[in-house]
Amino acid sequence: MKKKTFAGIPKKYATLEKSQIVLIPVPYDYTGTWKKGSKKGPKAFLSASEHMELYDIETNSEVYKRGIYISYPISNYSFSSKEMIEKVYNITKKYLFKKKFVTLIGGVHSISIGSIRAFGEKYPDMSILHMDAHTDLRPKYNGDPYNHACSMYEASKKYPIIQIGIRSMNILEKRYIQNDNIFYFHEIYQNDLWMKKAIQRLSKNVFISIDIDVFDPSIAPSTGTPEPGGFFWYEILKFLKMVFENKQIIGFDIVELLPNERDFSTDFLSVKLYYKLLSYKYELIYSPS
Repeated sequence: MKKKTFAGIPKKYATLEKSQIVLIPVPYDYTGTWKKGSKKGPKAFLSASEHMELYDIETNSEVYKRGIYISYPISNYSFSSKEMIEKVYNITKKYLFKKKFVTLIGGVHSISIGSIRAFGEKYPDMSILHMDAHTDLRPKYNGDPYNHACSMYEASKKYPIIQIGIRSMNILEKRYIQNDNIFYFHEIYQNDLWMKKAIQRLSKNVFISIDIDVFDPSIAPSTGTPEPGGFFWYEILKFLKMVFENKQIIGFDIVELLPNERDFSTDFLSVKLYYKLLSYKYELIYSPS
């Protein structure tokens, strides 16, 4: 079977050798605890990409010409969560070693444990921008330290984690919060004053992890654990644009897309967000404050 390219771009922009960007699909949802189906997220994401315009108006660019290579997916459903994370770690590390800009599409948020391990080895001074409805700071959930509800716990012991858009958590997670680095949505939704403060708390090198449920479910309903409230499209882009202008983004993931056969809007939002982040990465002027 012929391997597809991201968004149907010409093959000359999709080879590993000539691509600056690598996309790793991780269709895995074994650790999901409510609605299953995020293992279908990467496929839906790539399908939606084929219907996306490749010219970005805001940045006046066609970032795909930097080259976007799709790695073979980490897709064996028989993997334990621990095995899956180890595979994500190894594959992420492999592409980082090749000096690629590595991105991932999930799948459950557990995949971030593996990618963060790999990025942390290369960038020990990094910080993490975690955009999510949930804190994901449980040491274990249902006896599993690799559950999606634990995706940020390991990293929180090693790196600054700036958590944006939080509006749901278990009281036991309060002991693991980095208090000055959390921005609850009910405290930030009325103005933009928090944005500069959040950016100041990030180190120079930043890994971004975006759970689709950080968005308001009215514009992104297709996710495993939707929460009332959340960001709208231009609100989140305003903040992310500022982040890319002021920090060195080393990679990112987008997780928890759970496709809905009756509504493809979240699939398209996810791929537009991905392409917008690449456009910001390569077409904005990085001018650290």
